[in-house]
Amino acid sequence: MHDQQLKSQYSSLGISAPVLQFGEDILATLTDRFSAIDQVAEYNQLKVLKSMQECQVREACLTGTTGYGYNDIGRETLEAVYAGIFHTQDALVRPQITCGTHALALALMSNLRPGDELLSPVGRPYDTLEEVIGIRPSKGSLAEYGITYAQVDLLPNGSFDYDGIRNAVNPRTKLVTIQRSKGYATRPTLSVKRIGELISFVRKIKPDVICMVDNCYGEFVETVEPTDVGADMAVGSLIKNPGGGLAPIGGYIAGTKECVENAAYRLTSPGLGKEVGASLGVLPNFYQGLFLAPTVTASALKGAIFAASLYERLGFSVFPDSKASRHDIIQAVTFGKPEGVIAFCKGIQAAAPVDSFVTPEPWDMPGYDAPVIMAAGAFVSGSSIELSADGPIRQPYTVYFQGGLTWPHAKFGILKSVQSLADEGIIKM
Repeated sequence: MHDQQLKSQYSSLGISAPVLQFGEDILATLTDRFSAIDQVAEYNQLKVLKSMQECQVREACLTGTTGYGYNDIGRETLEAVYAGIFHTQDALVRPQITCGTHALALALMSNLRPGDELLSPVGRPYDTLEEVIGIRPSKGSLAEYGITYAQVDLLPNGSFDYDGIRNAVNPRTKLVTIQRSKGYATRPTLSVKRIGELISFVRKIKPDVICMVDNCYGEFVETVEPTDVGADMAVGSLIKNPGGGLAPIGGYIAGTKECVENAAYRLTSPGLGKEVGASLGVLPNFYQGLFLAPTVTASALKGAIFAASLYERLGFSVFPDSKASRHDIIQAVTFGKPEGVIAFCKGIQAAAPVDSFVTPEPWDMPGYDAPVIMAAGAFVSGSSIELSADGPIRQPYTVYFQGGLTWPHAKFGILKSVQSLADEGIIKM
């Protein structure tokens, strides 16, 4: 294709020549980074394929069930595939798990009992978990069931406070929750290696403690997962990385047989567990989305690094920075004022295939303690493996960008965000 044709296409979609050239100049510096991402994607693609073949996925697995869902071969095989990928004894992968917060709440509530204590050794959890735990009072929280909570913040340099953790672990400490991604914070995302070091440290203090990792946004970013380094459970959402953009709903818990069994009994009811739960018509999307997930995640990773490189060059604080190693797909950009967050999200929304004509505005979303703006013109509502951005309207006014089912779309979305800031007069090109 002639270069002029491509420029013309970008122009027709509202990208000015200076913004496009700025992006191309940045892109020329990222060849080696993108090549390394492609290698990880190739490894993970083969890992997914290997598990599918070993579990003998067949055409009958795609048909699904209704009603009680007894003897659902597709559901049972899919859970075996997840267990194979995560190298765990078992997995629970269900459309009845409505979102990532639900999956995490399910894992916690099923494996904790009154009198137990939950410990977070990596600081405050993501906003929506505060009500699950009872940090912010809410009906049905762990606190209402007599489960206490302890927290050890990271040190100012982002490292673990090992002395604080040692002091926090006590005979009632039943479960340690480790949030891999940063959430609405500016701490580093945890690498699988660091998660393994933390688990090893905690186990030396209390060998029987359950270690759960909130794996949201981290699946397939590295060649290993937290369950490869000692986690009893890895928990996540299917409308993030592992759903590959095709899963319309769902969540997963991959882990030890006992932890997964407990979760299954909580999801359905005692005595039923994993034996019920119809898969309805979603299994083809679950299987194909999982198959595509490594390359979709790679596209999102490229978008995150591209965004970091552009906004760093524009003089904004970005986290992680453009040179940092990546352990999730999220890119944070701090603007210092709400207008920057809003303009960024407007640009992302304008780049969407769905609802591109809609203007996102901050609103009081359930589960958050400040107005939140979200840009997500997605095929699946709320899917953050698709091109999306969001952030709370509070100091220091940081936006969190993630997703992109394809690299060309991620690239366009980021350029559109830059264009929006330029059009609003927040930056000059």
